Amino acid sequence: MSAHIHPSILSADFVNFERDFATISTADSIHVDVMDGHFVPNLTFGLPMVRRMQEITKLPLDIHLMIDRADEQALPYAELGVDSVTFHAEASEDIIKLARRIRAAGAKAGVAVKPGTPLDEVLGSLNEFDMVLVMTVEPGFGGQSLIESTLEKVAQAAKEITRIGSAVRLQVDGGIDLTNIERAAAHGADTFVAGSAVFSAVDRAQRIQELRLLANRGRHQAE
Repeated sequence: MSAHIHPSILSADFVNFERDFATISTADSIHVDVMDGHFVPNLTFGLPMVRRMQEITKLPLDIHLMIDRADEQALPYAELGVDSVTFHAEASEDIIKLARRIRAAGAKAGVAVKPGTPLDEVLGSLNEFDMVLVMTVEPGFGGQSLIESTLEKVAQAAKEITRIGSAVRLQVDGGIDLTNIERAAAHGADTFVAGSAVFSAVDRAQRIQELRLLANRGRHQAE
Protein backbone atom coordinates (compact mmCIF):
# COMPACT_ATOMS: atom_id res chain seq x y z
CA MET A 1 0.00 0.00 0.00
CA SER A 2 1.62 3.24 -1.17
CA ALA A 3 2.06 6.09 1.31
CA HIS A 4 -0.42 8.96 1.19
CA ILE A 5 0.47 12.53 2.14
CA HIS A 6 -2.29 14.78 3.50
CA PRO A 7 -1.08 18.36 4.12
CA SER A 8 -2.81 19.96 7.09
CA ILE A 9 -4.20 23.38 6.35
CA LEU A 10 -3.71 24.45 9.96
CA SER A 11 -0.35 25.65 8.63
CA ALA A 12 -1.80 27.37 5.56
CA ASP A 13 -2.80 31.01 5.17
CA PHE A 14 -6.43 31.09 6.26
CA VAL A 15 -7.28 34.06 4.03
CA ASN A 16 -5.59 32.56 0.95
CA PHE A 17 -6.78 28.97 0.84
CA GLU A 18 -7.34 28.91 -2.91
CA ARG A 19 -3.77 30.07 -3.52
CA ASP A 20 -2.31 27.66 -0.96
CA PHE A 21 -4.34 24.71 -2.20
CA ALA A 22 -2.83 25.24 -5.65
CA THR A 23 0.67 24.84 -4.18
CA ILE A 24 -0.02 21.32 -2.86
CA SER A 25 -1.31 19.73 -6.05
CA THR A 26 0.85 16.63 -5.53
CA ALA A 27 -0.95 15.76 -2.28
CA ASP A 28 -3.25 12.75 -2.02
CA SER A 29 -5.78 14.70 0.03
CA ILE A 30 -6.15 17.91 2.03
CA HIS A 31 -6.43 17.42 5.79
CA VAL A 32 -8.98 19.81 7.29
CA ASP A 33 -9.03 20.13 11.09
CA VAL A 34 -12.45 21.16 12.35
CA MET A 35 -12.15 22.37 15.95
CA ASP A 36 -14.98 23.58 18.14
CA GLY A 37 -13.16 25.25 21.05
CA HIS A 38 -14.58 22.62 23.44
CA PHE A 39 -13.17 19.19 22.57
CA VAL A 40 -9.91 21.03 21.96
CA PRO A 41 -9.16 24.62 23.06
CA ASN A 42 -8.67 25.97 19.55
CA LEU A 43 -11.42 27.06 17.13
CA THR A 44 -11.13 26.73 13.35
CA PHE A 45 -13.71 25.96 10.66
CA GLY A 46 -17.32 24.93 10.38
CA LEU A 47 -19.62 23.60 7.67
CA PRO A 48 -19.77 26.77 5.53
CA MET A 49 -15.99 26.97 5.24
CA VAL A 50 -15.63 23.28 4.41
CA ARG A 51 -18.34 23.65 1.78
CA ARG A 52 -16.36 26.52 0.24
CA MET A 53 -13.17 24.43 0.29
CA GLN A 54 -15.01 21.83 -1.77
CA GLU A 55 -15.64 24.49 -4.38
CA ILE A 56 -12.06 25.72 -4.75
CA THR A 57 -10.12 22.46 -5.03
CA LYS A 58 -10.35 19.18 -6.91
CA LEU A 59 -8.28 17.41 -4.27
CA PRO A 60 -10.20 15.13 -1.88
CA LEU A 61 -10.92 16.60 1.55
CA ASP A 62 -9.94 14.57 4.60
CA ILE A 63 -12.04 16.05 7.41
CA HIS A 64 -10.77 15.56 10.97
CA LEU A 65 -13.45 16.47 13.50
CA MET A 66 -11.99 17.59 16.82
CA ILE A 67 -15.43 18.33 18.19
CA ASP A 68 -17.75 17.31 21.00
CA ARG A 69 -20.97 15.38 20.34
CA ALA A 70 -19.63 13.72 17.20
CA ASP A 71 -22.68 11.45 16.99
CA GLU A 72 -24.82 14.52 16.35
CA GLN A 73 -22.42 16.72 14.41
CA ALA A 74 -20.40 14.46 12.10
CA LEU A 75 -23.05 13.51 9.56
CA PRO A 76 -23.53 16.98 7.99
CA TYR A 77 -19.85 16.97 6.99
CA ALA A 78 -20.22 13.61 5.27
CA GLU A 79 -23.30 14.91 3.47
CA LEU A 80 -21.21 17.72 1.91
CA GLY A 81 -19.60 15.14 -0.37
CA VAL A 82 -16.13 15.19 1.18
CA ASP A 83 -13.90 12.16 0.71
CA SER A 84 -13.59 11.16 4.36
CA VAL A 85 -14.79 12.15 7.81
CA THR A 86 -12.77 11.17 10.87
CA PHE A 87 -14.27 11.61 14.34
CA HIS A 88 -12.71 11.04 17.75
CA ALA A 89 -13.56 7.89 19.65
CA GLU A 90 -13.51 10.01 22.81
CA ALA A 91 -16.36 12.16 21.44
CA SER A 92 -18.70 9.36 20.33
CA GLU A 93 -21.03 7.17 22.35
CA ASP A 94 -21.24 4.53 19.60
CA ILE A 95 -18.32 4.56 17.17
CA ILE A 96 -19.65 1.70 15.04
CA LYS A 97 -23.09 3.23 14.56
CA LEU A 98 -21.56 6.60 13.67
CA ALA A 99 -19.11 5.06 11.19
CA ARG A 100 -21.96 3.27 9.46
CA ARG A 101 -23.97 6.49 9.19
CA ILE A 102 -20.99 8.32 7.69
CA ARG A 103 -20.48 5.55 5.14
CA ALA A 104 -24.19 5.54 4.31
CA ALA A 105 -23.91 9.26 3.56
CA GLY A 106 -21.24 8.50 0.96
CA ALA A 107 -18.00 9.36 2.78
CA LYS A 108 -15.24 7.15 4.11
CA ALA A 109 -15.35 6.79 7.88
CA GLY A 110 -12.33 7.29 10.10
CA VAL A 111 -11.89 7.05 13.84
CA ALA A 112 -9.20 8.94 15.79
CA VAL A 113 -7.67 8.39 19.20
CA LYS A 114 -5.66 10.77 21.36
CA PRO A 115 -2.18 9.75 22.58
CA GLY A 116 -3.54 8.62 25.94
CA THR A 117 -6.55 6.67 24.64
CA PRO A 118 -6.23 2.87 24.42
CA LEU A 119 -6.83 1.32 21.01
CA ASP A 120 -8.83 -1.65 22.32
CA GLU A 121 -12.30 -0.47 21.29
CA VAL A 122 -11.13 0.58 17.84
CA LEU A 123 -9.06 -2.53 17.11
CA GLY A 124 -12.02 -4.75 17.94
CA SER A 125 -14.06 -3.14 15.16
CA LEU A 126 -11.52 -2.39 12.42
CA ASN A 127 -13.67 -3.47 9.49
CA GLU A 128 -16.23 -0.81 10.40
CA PHE A 129 -13.77 1.91 9.41
CA ASP A 130 -11.87 3.04 6.35
CA MET A 131 -9.15 4.74 8.38
CA VAL A 132 -7.75 4.72 11.91
CA LEU A 133 -5.99 7.91 13.00
CA VAL A 134 -3.43 7.64 15.77
CA MET A 135 -2.70 11.13 17.07
CA THR A 136 1.04 11.57 17.57
CA VAL A 137 0.53 14.84 19.48
CA GLU A 138 -2.22 16.10 21.75
CA PRO A 139 -4.86 17.46 19.35
CA GLY A 140 -5.68 21.13 19.11
CA PHE A 141 -2.67 23.00 17.78
CA GLY A 142 -0.27 22.72 14.85
CA GLY A 143 3.49 22.91 15.05
CA GLN A 144 3.96 20.42 17.91
CA SER A 145 6.72 17.81 18.10
CA LEU A 146 5.88 14.15 17.61
CA ILE A 147 5.45 12.17 20.84
CA GLU A 148 7.79 9.24 20.30
CA SER A 149 5.84 6.86 22.57
CA THR A 150 2.83 7.06 20.25
CA LEU A 151 4.71 5.10 17.59
CA GLU A 152 4.26 1.97 19.69
CA LYS A 153 0.51 2.50 19.39
CA VAL A 154 0.95 2.84 15.62
CA ALA A 155 2.78 -0.49 15.59
CA GLN A 156 0.01 -2.08 17.68
CA ALA A 157 -2.64 -0.93 15.22
CA ALA A 158 -0.57 -2.02 12.21
CA LYS A 159 -0.07 -5.48 13.67
CA GLU A 160 -3.82 -6.00 14.13
CA ILE A 161 -4.63 -4.62 10.68
CA THR A 162 -2.20 -7.12 9.16
CA ARG A 163 -3.46 -9.97 11.33
CA ILE A 164 -7.04 -9.67 10.14
CA GLY A 165 -6.15 -8.70 6.57
CA SER A 166 -8.00 -5.40 6.75
CA ALA A 167 -7.78 -2.72 4.06
CA VAL A 168 -8.19 0.08 6.63
CA ARG A 169 -5.62 2.84 6.28
CA LEU A 170 -3.49 3.83 9.28
CA GLN A 171 -2.99 7.57 9.58
CA VAL A 172 -0.67 9.54 11.86
CA ASP A 173 -1.12 13.21 12.65
CA GLY A 174 1.15 15.48 14.66
CA GLY A 175 4.74 16.57 14.26
CA ILE A 176 5.33 14.56 11.07
CA ASP A 177 8.28 15.90 9.05
CA LEU A 178 11.32 14.85 7.03
CA THR A 179 13.15 13.66 10.15
CA ASN A 180 10.57 11.15 11.37
CA ILE A 181 8.15 10.17 8.59
CA GLU A 182 10.28 7.21 7.55
CA ARG A 183 10.31 5.96 11.14
CA ALA A 184 6.55 6.37 11.48
CA ALA A 185 6.09 4.42 8.26
CA ALA A 186 8.40 1.67 9.49
CA HIS A 187 6.07 1.29 12.49
CA GLY A 188 3.20 0.64 10.07
CA ALA A 189 1.57 3.98 9.21
CA ASP A 190 0.60 4.49 5.58
CA THR A 191 -1.16 7.87 5.64
CA PHE A 192 0.61 10.97 6.94
CA VAL A 193 -0.70 14.37 7.96
CA ALA A 194 2.00 17.03 7.61
CA GLY A 195 1.39 20.71 8.26
CA SER A 196 4.37 22.96 8.83
CA ALA A 197 6.66 20.39 7.15
CA VAL A 198 4.80 21.12 3.90
CA PHE A 199 3.75 24.74 4.18
CA SER A 200 7.15 25.96 5.39
CA ALA A 201 8.75 24.73 2.15
CA VAL A 202 9.44 27.07 -0.76
CA ASP A 203 8.39 24.34 -3.20
CA ARG A 204 5.52 22.62 -1.42
CA ALA A 205 4.74 20.19 -4.23
CA GLN A 206 8.33 18.99 -4.16
CA ARG A 207 8.27 18.70 -0.36
CA ILE A 208 5.23 16.43 -0.60
CA GLN A 209 7.12 14.23 -3.05
CA GLU A 210 10.09 14.10 -0.66
CA LEU A 211 7.86 13.10 2.24
CA ARG A 212 6.17 10.43 0.14
CA LEU A 213 9.51 8.99 -0.94
CA LEU A 214 10.71 8.73 2.66
CA ALA A 215 7.41 7.24 3.79
CA ASN A 216 7.49 4.60 1.06
CA ARG A 217 11.03 3.73 2.09
CA GLY A 218 9.79 3.22 5.63
CA ARG A 219 6.83 1.19 4.37
CA HIS A 220 9.27 -1.11 2.60
CA GLN A 221 11.07 -1.69 5.90
CA ALA A 222 7.77 -2.57 7.57
CA GLU A 223 6.90 -5.25 5.01
